[in-house]
Amino acid sequence: MRPATAADSSAVEAMILARSSWLEHRGMPSWRASAQDLAGQAENTDGSMWLLVEDSPERIVGCTTIQQQTPPWGWTEQELAEPADYLYSTVTDPADREHRPGTIIALWAVDRAAREGKHWVRRGCMFPGLVRYYETQGFKLFHEVQRTRNRVYLMGRRAEPIEELPRLFNVG
Repeated sequence: MRPATAADSSAVEAMILARSSWLEHRGMPSWRASAQDLAGQAENTDGSMWLLVEDSPERIVGCTTIQQQTPPWGWTEQELAEPADYLYSTVTDPADREHRPGTIIALWAVDRAAREGKHWVRRGCMFPGLVRYYETQGFKLFHEVQRTRNRVYLMGRRAEPIEELPRLFNVG
């Protein structure tokens, strides 16, 4: 995992479009309409977008964006007071599904948060299928909230060291 840079934008967009095609082929909503905007998060100067990359030659396998604060809507005041990272816009290349890059990114984020003294890693999604997928990564559903036109599922997982992380990064 490494921070994204502005130079990564076009490769991130290509990976997002590959995922979009995969989703559309299966009749699911995709990122296509927002691919360019999402890839533009690589240009954030605060380094909030992170990339899962494959070495030799370097290839972007996935991305996620980490916010240092949980968005204020949908969480209790007590939850908002707890130190947490918030993941959003996690996208992976469907060509690497067998290596479970989304799970690797999530576990890396849980481990990173623990090393930084955070108590939680939180995330939100709009699809029950993603809730089930994130539950396989150890996330728990805490809240369901209605945001304008979308129902949002708010999830969290305690930050903790992930002992098997080095092994997961050496798959393939």
